[in-house]
Amino acid sequence: MYQQVDLFTDGGSRGNPGPAGAGFVMKDPQGGTILSRGIFLGQTTNNVAEYTAVLKGLAAAKERQAESVRLFSDSQLLVRQLNGQYKVKSDNLKQLYTDSMELLASFKSWQAIHIPREQNAEADAMANRAMDKKKNVEVQHTVSTRPESKKLRIGILLSGSGRTMTNIQKEIEDGCLNAEIVAVVGSLSNVRGVQLAKGMGLEPVIIRKKDNPDIEQFSAKIAKVLDDAKVDLVVQAGWMCLWHIPANYENRVMNIHPALLPAFGGKGMYGHHVHEAVVETGCKVSGCTVHFCTNEYDAGPIILQRTCEVKGDDDADTLADRVFEQECLAYPEAIQLFAEGRLKVQDGIVKITSKCSV
Repeated sequence: MYQQVDLFTDGGSRGNPGPAGAGFVMKDPQGGTILSRGIFLGQTTNNVAEYTAVLKGLAAAKERQAESVRLFSDSQLLVRQLNGQYKVKSDNLKQLYTDSMELLASFKSWQAIHIPREQNAEADAMANRAMDKKKNVEVQHTVSTRPESKKLRIGILLSGSGRTMTNIQKEIEDGCLNAEIVAVVGSLSNVRGVQLAKGMGLEPVIIRKKDNPDIEQFSAKIAKVLDDAKVDLVVQAGWMCLWHIPANYENRVMNIHPALLPAFGGKGMYGHHVHEAVVETGCKVSGCTVHFCTNEYDAGPIILQRTCEVKGDDDADTLADRVFEQECLAYPEAIQLFAEGRLKVQDGIVKITSKCSV
């Protein structure tokens, strides 16, 4: 959830009408980029493209539960229309205008501000990129605006032994992670991880899938716990349930898979099932993959991977031990990269930026 976001929007066509694109860049009040998106529109006019950028940007802000929005555009006419200073006369724009005003009215507060074209270069670039590629393009940022002295607030989801949680806690206690675990959600009440969390001074919240009529209610309960704890990053630590991740947690939920995705992933591929499949297939190398979660099993953008040898005499147990050694290194590394704001998702691929560039 964001109290306020700044939206820079632009749109254009090559021919008016011609092949068109809309672009927007969403930033937090400190100037950190949250999301950049370009939308390819096919044949349309400049004005339609500009209003489409506004609509798409406002919709993305609502998805991220922004309370207030400042909209910036280099189109003086569009800004004057949104501010009620100039009537919309074109039939092609009337519905787009109405929809834009309805979205703006849904925020606690909003402003529409005209800026010079040179101050809107990022949104213009996204619109042109969509036109060049003739498809939608997107860059999702995980730049942290927290001061380095402020601890990353982690929410843990677990369904089993809690080994991953305790490994992360050890990294925190050893001073390797500037973070704190502020919430634990368990999908089962009788697993060891729940008792370990209590031993860490945390009171786990048990949310069982079978106690809810559908996945939406199950997911909403999980999100409420995380929201109430003001979690920065969600870490799935042996979590066995699919839940619908809200838009405001996009690229803020991590998982670690005990194989090198995209191999040996998907529904049913977890724990020993994965290691058994790797051994049976005769793979010579295995490892682990840390990735951002989507609403599809093991399909999110890969953050990093670590490998280990599959030995000729391995069974699922011995291989699992060797892979877990790599998990204990990979997960804290990925969390630290997130804490430093060094992860950027561009067209579904994670880019790791240098620390000095943030």
